[in-house]
Amino acid sequence: MTRADDKLNVLILAAGLGTRLRPLTSEIPKPLVRVYDRSILEIQMERAKSLGDVRLHANAHYLADQIVSEGKRLGFEKVWVETPEILGTAGPLRRIYAAGYRGGLLIMNGDAYCNFDLGAFVRNAQAAYEAGKADGSNRCEAALLAVDFPKVNTFRVGADGCLAGVAGRFGADTGTAATFSGISWYSDEALSRIRDGEFDIREFWKQEIAAGRAPFVDMSQLHATWIDMGSPEGLMAAVEARLVECGRDKNEAVVEPGVVIPDGVKIAHSVIFKGAEIQPGETIENEIRGKGFKWVVSEASS
Repeated sequence: MTRADDKLNVLILAAGLGTRLRPLTSEIPKPLVRVYDRSILEIQMERAKSLGDVRLHANAHYLADQIVSEGKRLGFEKVWVETPEILGTAGPLRRIYAAGYRGGLLIMNGDAYCNFDLGAFVRNAQAAYEAGKADGSNRCEAALLAVDFPKVNTFRVGADGCLAGVAGRFGADTGTAATFSGISWYSDEALSRIRDGEFDIREFWKQEIAAGRAPFVDMSQLHATWIDMGSPEGLMAAVEARLVECGRDKNEAVVEPGVVIPDGVKIAHSVIFKGAEIQPGETIENEIRGKGFKWVVSEASS
C-alpha cells in the first residue's frame, strides 16, 4: 500500500534520440516538439497532475539541457540527466529508487500522444497489488497498461490478468494479445528488485514472471487514444488528436509561434515549424514543414 506520507512519483521518459523525426529533432528533443499548443512533455505533465499532488520527474540524455530547462519552468521535482550513456527503460527507475524516493512510481512516455484515465489505471494497479498481498502470492507488484494495436500486440496476457510473455522474446506465446502503452506502475517492492545496470525493463518483467510475480496487465482501456509520434504520420495524427481535444477542427493549419507566413499563402491540414521555407502565394496542404524538410502526409480521416 502506498504510504500516506509518500507522494506518488511520476517519471516521464524523455531521454530518447528522436532519430525517426530528424531533421525536426536535430535541434530540439522530441518531448519538446510542439503538438498544436504545447509540447508532449507539458501535455504529459498535465495528465500526471490530474492524479493530484505528485512528484514529477523526467530523464534526459539527447539535448539534455533543453529538457532540464523546461523541467525547471514546469516545476518538476528533478530532471535526471543520463551521461555519458543512456540508461534504457530500466535504469532510470532504479536510479530514482536508489536515490531514496518512495511511494511507488508511475511511468509515462515523452514521445507518445495518449489520453488515458490515469486515475483508473493507478487504482486498478494498486487493487491488483493489494490482492496479491492478501492471497500471499505477492504477484502484481508492477502493473502495465495495455492497448489494442494489431500491428504490434506482442503482449500475451494470461487468464489471470497477468503478463504471460512477450512474443518473440520470452514466456508463453498463447493468451490475449495486446500492446504495451508505455504507461506502467511499480511498487516500492518491485523497484527494489531492479538490478544495478539493468537496461531493458522487459528483462525485469521476464525475471518477475520466472519468480512467480508476474506484472498485472490492465486491459480496461484498450481503445483509448494512443499515438506513437515516431514518424511524420504519427506526429500529424497527434496534432489532429490534440486539435480535437481542444475543440478545434482537425484539418486546421497549425503554425508554430514566430513563423512569418508570406502574403497569399493558403494552408490546410498542415503543420509549419520554425525555419520552414514558404513561397508567397503557395498552397500548402497535407504537409509538415520545418527547417530543411518538407514531409507529405495523408489527408485527415473523416
